Amino acid sequence: MKGAVQQEPAYVIHRRPWRETTMLVDLFTLNHGRMSLVARGANSAKSPLKAQLQPFQPLLVDWTGKSDLKTLVQLEVRSAPLLTKPRALYSGFYLNELLQRVLPVADPHQTLFADYIESLQALTALSSGDDVEPVLRRFEIGFAAALGYQFAWDEVTDTGLSVEPGGRYGYDPLQGVVSGLAPGVRVSQLPGEDLLALAAGDLTSEAPRRTAKRVMRVLVDFLLQGKPLNSRSLFSHSVSSSGRTP
Repeated sequence: MKGAVQQEPAYVIHRRPWRETTMLVDLFTLNHGRMSLVARGANSAKSPLKAQLQPFQPLLVDWTGKSDLKTLVQLEVRSAPLLTKPRALYSGFYLNELLQRVLPVADPHQTLFADYIESLQALTALSSGDDVEPVLRRFEIGFAAALGYQFAWDEVTDTGLSVEPGGRYGYDPLQGVVSGLAPGVRVSQLPGEDLLALAAGDLTSEAPRRTAKRVMRVLVDFLLQGKPLNSRSLFSHSVSSSGRTP
């Protein structure tokens, strides 16, 4: 069968009804990146596909087609713990929206696919008192790197110097960490000690975590190019007691 793909590891990142009983499904796949598939009959009452094509459920998918819009042939559901706690669930929706709204079609990102699985596993393991933000920040950092926006937390790009404790720095998505006087600064007054902690991988201490959130919020918004994220609204309504959004 021309254009056929078999047993492709995948996750559903978005789905919607399309033409009566048909469903249009966006997948994040290991070897093909983001793909859009037509799932015929998936929206009918008797079809098992509607229950199988669920977000966060690992799948092995067969499809065919030569255009950007493929046709689902069959799928196999793989076992895995599912997200059930509200904070974990809404965090997962946030990751899915980033992938669905920003990733180009048919652009493979195998390292990011592994990061996504690791993030889902971390979200599944969260207890009621755990902070979800380190999981989100790690994924955002890997997501940005996959799209070519990796930067060093401890390097000042416009001066070529290293970040120093006690210094204050800025951030620009096209440059990375910059001096406070650099043009194009989107975030300012970033403490040097926080940036050094982040360079060392510390996403759990309160101050570096806050700094990472400020920086990554700007970078994610830059990557979205004005596209809205519905998951942020979910966070603001359902986790209002903590006042935290992605």
